[in-house]
Amino acid sequence: NMNSIEALNFSKLGHLTLKMIQDLDRPVIAAVNGYALGGGTEIALACDFIYASENARFGLPEVTLGIFPGFGGTQRLPRLIGKGNAKELIFTGKMINAQEAYQMGIVNRILPPAALMEETKKTAAQIAANGAIGIRLAKMVVDAGFDMDLNEACTLESYAFGVGFATEDQKEGMTAFIEKRKPNFKGR
Repeated sequence: NMNSIEALNFSKLGHLTLKMIQDLDRPVIAAVNGYALGGGTEIALACDFIYASENARFGLPEVTLGIFPGFGGTQRLPRLIGKGNAKELIFTGKMINAQEAYQMGIVNRILPPAALMEETKKTAAQIAANGAIGIRLAKMVVDAGFDMDLNEACTLESYAFGVGFATEDQKEGMTAFIEKRKPNFKGR
């Protein structure tokens, strides 16, 4: 029952919400078990990467309702899998399984349903054990540099790399490496 202005505002709210997920200063892993259709796929695409169970299904079926994805699906999906593959999925409204999503590069890993959350948490713990500042800088550089000219992106990387050397975590990490022990990162 939305009119054009209400639909515009609804889409803007969806974009704002997914941008908040995308722009978090820490990694966000989507764990998809079951159906992620329409907004569900768009939420997953706003995450840094996606783990899926063998039961997962993805799709942007909005065209079957006479509309199209309005929360970033038409923008994030082509950047991930290329325009042709994205257009095929968006224009047909076709649902794909986890294996097809993996083959297209949407999904990073496929796991048995019972192992999905355990493996996702294991990866999250592995990330969390690393230097938080280094992870944040790496995420920022990958995201910001993705659409830049390669030379500009490499310059950005160099500056961020330099910033990383001003942290206590860098000193601790490299000292721990030399001393052959696990680092004790503090996020400073």
